[in-house]
Amino acid sequence: MLSEKPVLLVFGDSLSAAYGMDQDLGWVALMQSKRPQLNVINASISGETTSGGKQRLPALLKTHQPNVLILELGANDALRGQNLQVSQQNLQVMIDLCQTAKPQCRVVLLGIRLPTNYGPAYDRQLQLMYQNLAQRNQLVFDPFFIETVALDPDLMQFDGLHPNADAQPLILQRVWPLIEKALPSSAASQSNKMADSEA
Repeated sequence: MLSEKPVLLVFGDSLSAAYGMDQDLGWVALMQSKRPQLNVINASISGETTSGGKQRLPALLKTHQPNVLILELGANDALRGQNLQVSQQNLQVMIDLCQTAKPQCRVVLLGIRLPTNYGPAYDRQLQLMYQNLAQRNQLVFDPFFIETVALDPDLMQFDGLHPNADAQPLILQRVWPLIEKALPSSAASQSNKMADSEA
């Protein structure tokens, strides 16, 4: 039997999979602990690409029937220098799959930027990929969801690519208003009441 709580399916890569830290410290786990009125499913896998995600998503949608799909993929495609037109096509397929599986399903798209050594032209292509998807599908969208922590060495792991445990609450603070916009109105209202009671 499916949960009566709104279901959020987080579908991303290492940035959402709590890479390099205890799973309970990641921003997705923090969201579940702070918002118990939601059923948060974290299907993120470190190293995941849009191609791999496209293959995995149909079974997850069938199993969980999410109200909201938080789509956070594309960074590994870019880090490998893949053709971003193909990546965009893969992401579009995933957006379409969500809305086909459940017409009320809303997609939140979380974008990423590349390190400066990849060059401005390729990074610009990546930005345009996310922007095109967001505009075409009228998605709730953040073009660089780890922006508030990415340039602070104290909030990043030694590789300079992955936020550390101290950064996770700040990431959640940034993405939560976007997720809230995508929630069914009744769930968003309940969430606001719970947030007020915590204040």
